[in-house]
Amino acid sequence: MPDETSPNQELEPTLAAGIIPVTLFMQNCTLIWNTISKVGAVVDPGGDLDRIKASIDKEGLTIEKILITHGHIDHAAGAAELKEMLGVPIEGPHRADKILMDNLVAQGLSMGIPARNVTSDRWLQEGDAVTVGGHAFEILHCPGHSPGSVVYINHAHKFILMGDVLFQGSIGRTDFPYGDHDALIRAIKTKLMALPDDYAFICGHGPMSTIGEERASNPFLA
Repeated sequence: MPDETSPNQELEPTLAAGIIPVTLFMQNCTLIWNTISKVGAVVDPGGDLDRIKASIDKEGLTIEKILITHGHIDHAAGAAELKEMLGVPIEGPHRADKILMDNLVAQGLSMGIPARNVTSDRWLQEGDAVTVGGHAFEILHCPGHSPGSVVYINHAHKFILMGDVLFQGSIGRTDFPYGDHDALIRAIKTKLMALPDDYAFICGHGPMSTIGEERASNPFLA
C-alpha cells in the first residue's frame, strides 16, 4: 500500500486516485481528482488532517467536497474540521448512519481518539449520483458493516470507492453495534457481484482488488 499519494493509481487519463493511510487503524483516506482541472474530493478523512492537507497541496488540487462511505470513527472523525479548513460540503453516507456520526465524540473519548461529530450536507440514497471534477459516481446503499454504508461507483472508469463493505479476501466486520452480517452478505452478492469482473476498487483498509478477484477467491462469498 503506498505511503501518502505516491505512487498514484491512474484510473483513466482524466481520473486519478491517491491513498493516504490515516489514524492508528491505517484507514485508506483517498483523494480522487480530475487530472486536467485538478478538481477533486477527499474520501473518508478519519484523522491526520495535516497529512491529508499536505497531500492535497502536493498534488495541487482544489477540493470541492468531502465524501464519506460510512460513519465509523476511523472514516469520519476528521470530516467536520476538514470541512471548516477547506470550506466545502460533506456528502454521504446514507442517513441510517446519522446515529453513528452524532456520537463520534463519545466514541473518541472511549477510545482515546480526538473526534468531532459530523453532520452531512447531503445524505445519499440508493441510485443517487455525486460528481467529482466532472466525473459521476453512482451510489449503492450496502448496509451491514454499518446501517448507512454506501459505495461510490464510477462506471465510465470501472472504479469503486468501497469503504468497509468488501476487502481483498474479506468483508467488513459486523460485530460492531448496528452491524448485520446477513444484510452485508446480501448487499455484496446482489449489488456488487452484479458488476463486471474488471471493476477495480479501493477499500477502507488494505490493498486494492477487483470484483472478479473477489468473486473467484473471497472465502466469505463462497
